[in-house]
Amino acid sequence: MSKLGSIGARLHRGEISYDFIGHRKLWYGISILITITAILGLTVRGLNMGIDFQGGAVFTTPKTSVSVAQAEDYARDASGHDAVVQKLGNDTLRIQIAGMDTQQSDEIKDKLAADFKVDSEKIAADLVGPSWGDQIANKAWQGLGIFMVLVVIYLAIAFEWRMAIAALVALIHDITITVGIYALVGFEVTPGTVIGLLTILGYSLYDTVVVFDSLKEQTKDLTKQTRFTYSDVANRSINSTLVRSINTTVVALLPVAGLLFIGGGVLGAGTLNDISLSLFVGLAAGAYSSIFIATPLVADLKEREPQMKALRKRVLAKRAQAATDEEIETSRPVADDSEDAAPAVVGPRNQPAARNRGRGRPSGKRR
Repeated sequence: MSKLGSIGARLHRGEISYDFIGHRKLWYGISILITITAILGLTVRGLNMGIDFQGGAVFTTPKTSVSVAQAEDYARDASGHDAVVQKLGNDTLRIQIAGMDTQQSDEIKDKLAADFKVDSEKIAADLVGPSWGDQIANKAWQGLGIFMVLVVIYLAIAFEWRMAIAALVALIHDITITVGIYALVGFEVTPGTVIGLLTILGYSLYDTVVVFDSLKEQTKDLTKQTRFTYSDVANRSINSTLVRSINTTVVALLPVAGLLFIGGGVLGAGTLNDISLSLFVGLAAGAYSSIFIATPLVADLKEREPQMKALRKRVLAKRAQAATDEEIETSRPVADDSEDAAPAVVGPRNQPAARNRGRGRPSGKRR
């Protein structure tokens, strides 16, 4: 840990650094590839919407030894539709069947009770109408849209419009990747998923704003010097906050990983699974976009300004002149004083007599 702290201090002081801005085309390419894959997953497979969005029935069985695969067969035979079955932590099963009305729900409940060999009253049944799911989806989209608008306005006022655009692109990048992974792996989208998606936007903005704040502070009066370009300062801002971003992301991911792999995987808590998966993927994508997407994009936008173009020309010209001077200095021959050097004086040196010494005195001596 002390070594990591030492590296962080050296990065903050600028003693060591990695050229994130110089390799921005690589990061853009990786993000474009991941985003295209996510969009293809959404187009081809689509999202596995839960019954909260499309309506249906949820049945919760008492403690049973029936396997998940066998329960899926029972539910398919009883309803004629595919069912989503989750095993909960107390050895109970949660069976979701989409597109059911009240009468069908009662019939399926009786058939499941017979298959599980339990009393019908011991199986809990909840019916969700499709209008409820549509209302949830509309509210989620409205909340996302309002959030995006407020973020752009705030960043444009607190920083500048280029940083607002870069942060917006990073947020869209994070949401697209997270939703695309849901589509590719087939995880069910529930209200918990929506909560997780809205939550990760704040975490993603946190790292982005930290870098932007450092960049804003270091670029004051930037055009009055000729040592650094805007991209140089942007790269230094990323390096100076890199360890902080890594630490905050790791600290945030650890409890989320606990919810995902222990709460969801071991205990079988479906709600925890829905929220923690979106948080885990979104936090990782947000940390990546803050470092590799948002700040390089700001540098690209700023370098298009006439003032920054002129600054870059001056900086490059000064660096070229410095390189030329260094090359001339290193190629200058060293004088060989073995033959041409004047011979060294051996013995006492004869000092010249002082002018007017002893003038006016008979003996020539000082009094």
